[in-house]
Amino acid sequence: MKKTLGTIIVAAAVIMITATFSFAEYAAAGVTNFPFFQLGCLIVGGLIMVSLKRKYEKMYVGEVVGVFALYAVLMALFTNPVINAVKVIVS
Repeated sequence: MKKTLGTIIVAAAVIMITATFSFAEYAAAGVTNFPFFQLGCLIVGGLIMVSLKRKYEKMYVGEVVGVFALYAVLMALFTNPVINAVKVIVS
């Protein structure tokens, strides 16, 4: 039961972080420049994290959620709106 509850919590966190990423990128870039490749990478990474949590019981829920949140930030850094904003700030 504990294993299932931890997996459900991780899956819910992955879904919420992915939805937040999608909303933020849609708001920043719009439909024409939406980063579908980064969204796909984020979904695949989330599936891998959930499966790792399910396989290894000694992983804490907070660790997995934290790692996925950092992964989402990394994915967001390599999208066109963020790169354009950094270019504007630097120049």
